[in-house]
Amino acid sequence: HHAFSDVGLHRNTCLGDPHQLCAMVYFEQLKESQDAWEVCAEALAKGIYSDDHVKFFCFQVLEHQIKYRHGGLSPAQQQLIRETLMKWLQGQLMNSQPEKPFIRNKAAQVFALTFVMEYLTHWPKFFHDLLSLVGLNPHGVDVYLRTLMAIDAEVVDRDILHSPEEVRRNTLIKDGMREQVIPSLVESWYQILGAYQQSHPEITCQCLEVVGAYVSWIDLNLIANDRFVNLLLSQMSVEDLREEACDCLYEIVCKGMAPTDKTKLVESLCQVLQSAGFFNVDQEEDVDFLAKFSRLVNGMGQSLVLSWTKLAKGGAVKEAAEALRALETKVPLLLQLLVHDDDDISANIVGFCYDYLNVLKQVRYTLGSNTFFPSLYPDIMLAVMKKLTYDEEYNFDNEGEDEAMFVEYRKQLKMLLDRLAQVSPDLLLEAVGRVFNNTIQRWQTASFMEVEVAIRLLYMLGEALPASHGAHFSGDTAKTSALQDMMRTLVSSGLSGYQHTSVSLEFFETVVRYDKFFLVEPQHIPIVLMSFLDHRGLRHSSPKVRSRVAYLFSRFVKTLHKHMNSFIEDILSRIQDLLELAPPENGFPALLTSDDQLFIFETAGVLIVHGESPAERKQALMRSLLTPLTDAFRLLLAKLASEREEERQAALADCLSHAVGFASRTSKAFSNKQTVKQCGCTEVYRDCLQTFLPALSCPVQRGSLRSAVRSFLHRMIICLEEEVLPFVPAASEHMLKDCEARDLQEFIPLISQITAKFKFKVTRDLQEFIPLISQITVFMPLVLAIFEVLCRPAEDNDQAAALEKQMLRRSYFTFIQTITSSGMNEVLANQGVENVERVLFTIIQGAVDFPDPIAQKTCFIILSKLVELWGGKDGMAGFPDFIYKHIVPACFLAPLKPSFDLTDAQTVLTLSECALTLKMIHLRRGPEFIQYLQQEYLPSLQVSPEITQEVCQVLQQPDAKVLKNYMKAFFQRAKL
Repeated sequence: HHAFSDVGLHRNTCLGDPHQLCAMVYFEQLKESQDAWEVCAEALAKGIYSDDHVKFFCFQVLEHQIKYRHGGLSPAQQQLIRETLMKWLQGQLMNSQPEKPFIRNKAAQVFALTFVMEYLTHWPKFFHDLLSLVGLNPHGVDVYLRTLMAIDAEVVDRDILHSPEEVRRNTLIKDGMREQVIPSLVESWYQILGAYQQSHPEITCQCLEVVGAYVSWIDLNLIANDRFVNLLLSQMSVEDLREEACDCLYEIVCKGMAPTDKTKLVESLCQVLQSAGFFNVDQEEDVDFLAKFSRLVNGMGQSLVLSWTKLAKGGAVKEAAEALRALETKVPLLLQLLVHDDDDISANIVGFCYDYLNVLKQVRYTLGSNTFFPSLYPDIMLAVMKKLTYDEEYNFDNEGEDEAMFVEYRKQLKMLLDRLAQVSPDLLLEAVGRVFNNTIQRWQTASFMEVEVAIRLLYMLGEALPASHGAHFSGDTAKTSALQDMMRTLVSSGLSGYQHTSVSLEFFETVVRYDKFFLVEPQHIPIVLMSFLDHRGLRHSSPKVRSRVAYLFSRFVKTLHKHMNSFIEDILSRIQDLLELAPPENGFPALLTSDDQLFIFETAGVLIVHGESPAERKQALMRSLLTPLTDAFRLLLAKLASEREEERQAALADCLSHAVGFASRTSKAFSNKQTVKQCGCTEVYRDCLQTFLPALSCPVQRGSLRSAVRSFLHRMIICLEEEVLPFVPAASEHMLKDCEARDLQEFIPLISQITAKFKFKVTRDLQEFIPLISQITVFMPLVLAIFEVLCRPAEDNDQAAALEKQMLRRSYFTFIQTITSSGMNEVLANQGVENVERVLFTIIQGAVDFPDPIAQKTCFIILSKLVELWGGKDGMAGFPDFIYKHIVPACFLAPLKPSFDLTDAQTVLTLSECALTLKMIHLRRGPEFIQYLQQEYLPSLQVSPEITQEVCQVLQQPDAKVLKNYMKAFFQRAKL
């Protein structure tokens, strides 16, 4: 008691709320104190405190001891803990009111922890002691049941990660419990369930939860017997208990057991449930209970499917037939639950339905496709179609949690539809055709839900009935003519004007899913085009529809542009206003977002490029598409340079980036330079480049502008080929001004793309091209900028900066690798001796000094390539000297570094490249290299003459694999 006074857990100790700050601080002291826990134990055993928080803290202090210090307690102290718990529990039996639930839960956790620590050693009679104390006292039973759930969490719960040691301990505990106490625990549950059914439903529910939890690992016969199951079934008729009873039966049904036993168990359960009237789903009004019941039926159904599968595979014909019969008799119940108005009830049975259809598919496959179908197949089909329908309450403008759940549920139904198609594509096609035609004939008077689901079904057939590359309109005539009829009806019915967003969206989605239909019947293109372009599509009142249609329209045009030649200019004039750059200061919301506009620009590009008009006309059209962008760009860039307010700067930069992005997107219509030249569009894009490049050196909002212009340059390298080269030096100069590691890292791929793109030209006309390329790739300025950024001092613990430098270093080495391996080594050679040396030393440094195996590997690949190019008799002057002074030592010093980890796969790859470099030196320098190793280099490393001999012999072998393996063994030995 005094210890408490000292640490101040009394009411008056703290100013303000004693449960809060002070208490927390003192509580931490208590936990750490060696003997304060005994005071807590005494307080609990004698019930000294009435304050709930103090009691809770006492249990927490005890929990801390058991969890972290149990091994260090003396036998007497461990005994004290056991006695404390039992005295506290005895106190509960006397109390008129139970403790608060949070205290009972904490107590149960402490009981469970003590059990886990002591059951196998000091307290084998744990359950015996508990049960004989508690008897049938409701307060005691409550703590007993909570303790069982806490033990389940500690010992059984698979969601909790346990150490191998804990897993072994838990297995021993479960084995011990099965042998010694489970029968008496089961007996106690039976007594509790019988005794409290009327008086304490909450305790009965708790007990049912315990049975459900323990069923998974105890002997099922203790539970799945007439006595116990009848008790559970009787509770299915008690309002307050039936949901828990359902869950408990579900756990019993899902327990693994022999297939014939499982079939018997399920059948006997079903018999009782059916005779008690549970199968009359229509008469049940409690949807929460029905959701649980649906889950139980799902478990029973899936168990029967599993039994049938095992028996059929095992060749037990008679038993398999019985399981199949049992299955068939559950289908009417399955249907009632599947079509129930409440989607939760329906969703809970989808698994069984899916598995049942799979059984049908297998049975049909085995017995031949003409097998008589169970009469309920069409009913399942109609149920799925019915349940796909939206309900009146669905909020399309503001979708919340309920809507998200329905979308998920629809995905499950789609799986069922796909499965129905696998069982019988003909029946499904026929049924969808019936529903579709029936609804579309009366679409003007039908509700939006009916119309939407009719189109949705047609759309879903596209995935349910497979066709490679969407070729739904060639091949099997029965299928193609049915789909063709439905598509014809869809586009000629006037349905595109239906005034509901869900129907509008479904219409356009379906038109684009089956765009190949219009290749077969192109006469329908004009009317569908109009629906895309007017108030039904791109100008629909809903932004959601407009946005989706922008994307779908681009897909429609890509597939069918060959059939649109006569409408191109009409389409372009109709979408003119959608191609305008929304100015940053405009308060009016635009019809389309800038992301949507990207698709419209791409579509415009496709129409112009693939049209049949002469090149001059295409050039004029492309110019009228892009000039407004470049004009706006110039004005906005000038504004940005003088703008001081940050928010306005960001808005202007956004707008400038959009302009570049739109221009970039129009170029997607070109596959290569040929088409750009053929359309006479080279000049138009050159003008764009000229307009956009100055943005690179804009001092504000650099990140977004650079990124946009860089992407445009990437596109232009593909579209304009060498026409882009004159712009590269200026672009580089802009980009290398005041740059950060990330700027450089993003700029290197651009230069690498240029290098790789033009390497083939180099081989044709080397002399003329190299000076151009060395000026173009602005090789040295880029390298110097990289050196400058890498040499900047960084904060010691700035992880992000260190990572950015590492990535830049890797990019730099990859860039040098691109140059050396694409026949552009002359670029490097032409940089003057001093610069060449600087670059070479960075590669040696990268191979040896930085513990980054990815970069090291690249460096050895470069060194190997340079030896191949320059290391021969007619190679670069002075290079052989460099090989002996620097490359050979690098090949030995890098693997000897402590950071070079030969157990790491990436490092082993680096070692392979290192060995191949040595092999290449031998190829180029021959005996001279062997002599150097024997007489100078290896002796300088104190390598014995025998090992030196070995290394030289292996190097002269033709098989590189032998060398790689040898070098690995060599360095493993050297490191010991």
